[in-house]
Amino acid sequence: MASLLATGAAAGPRMLVDVNTLKVLDHEDAFQKWYPASLTKLMTAYTVFRAIKAGELTLESPVVMSKHAAAEPPSKMYFKPGQKMTLDSALKIILVKSANDVSVAIAESVAGSEQAFVDRMNAEAQRIGMSSSRFINPNGLPGKGQYTTARDLAVLAVTLKREFPQYAGYFALEGFTTGKKQYPNYNMLIGRFDGADGMKTGFICASGFNQVSSATRGGRSVVSVVLGSDSLGARADISADMLQRGLTMNAGNAPTLGQLRPYGETRDMVADVSKEICSKHAAKVRSEGRDEAGRQKLTSPHIHELNRPLKLVFAGLIGGDEPKTAAGGKAVAAGMGDIANVPVPIPRPVF
Repeated sequence: MASLLATGAAAGPRMLVDVNTLKVLDHEDAFQKWYPASLTKLMTAYTVFRAIKAGELTLESPVVMSKHAAAEPPSKMYFKPGQKMTLDSALKIILVKSANDVSVAIAESVAGSEQAFVDRMNAEAQRIGMSSSRFINPNGLPGKGQYTTARDLAVLAVTLKREFPQYAGYFALEGFTTGKKQYPNYNMLIGRFDGADGMKTGFICASGFNQVSSATRGGRSVVSVVLGSDSLGARADISADMLQRGLTMNAGNAPTLGQLRPYGETRDMVADVSKEICSKHAAKVRSEGRDEAGRQKLTSPHIHELNRPLKLVFAGLIGGDEPKTAAGGKAVAAGMGDIANVPVPIPRPVF
């Protein structure tokens, strides 16, 4: 089924799903293998949540930066080997800043080694029905054998929302502060699209600009997957238009995720759009897509300005950048803007 969306951006794989009914409201090239980039961190978070559910650790468990983790290429926090943070802070950091070093530190702290954690990721992916995905690391850095599809990412997003609703706040953060520096979320819909409540963005040259988004309005919840967009603005515009359609359309006789059969390009070859995305011409077009203040221009009528300070949560090192209140609790340094700490999730039954 061809996409029903009208957009000037180059078309890439995408999918739109109703979370409650599992109906597929729109899809295009949903089974084309694609590099997940930092969308991989959704799988990392899911694997962590499963470990917490199994009683292996808690959100207050320490995550230690190893020499191996600290050597990961950017995007990263540049924490030094031996420095520690809570698992709660580490999750906020990878889902907002997309820090590759912290992702590996999480993997090692949860499973004992990066490879052992990756093995868990792949086992969990197969268990929930991500039949065309394989991970080789917990951060999404490119490499042979790392791939997914828009359909599989939709399965993951829906599973996260349905199985672990108590952790939804991690995917909706507007940003965090270490007490010394602020880090805004790359997801341009959070706080700017009515009902937006997550989830994750990702980019490498080979994949283009990817985004998994979710929104809830009037009791209806939908998730969208957009892969291979040509800019930050394009992926936000396409995602917003998809979410708006999903929240307002009549699903009719749309198939469910389980009923949708593979179609189109389903071979083992993983699409690579590096030449289109990281060319000099593409960079020039993207630079022209910014306003005088350097902000990405957005064209979707469903995205509005954020006319207030970002709501930031604390995420940082134990005994490092983390300021303390007189009572010993967490506090944010003066002048850091509005703070909205995500409460410690309370487990609730899966429906």
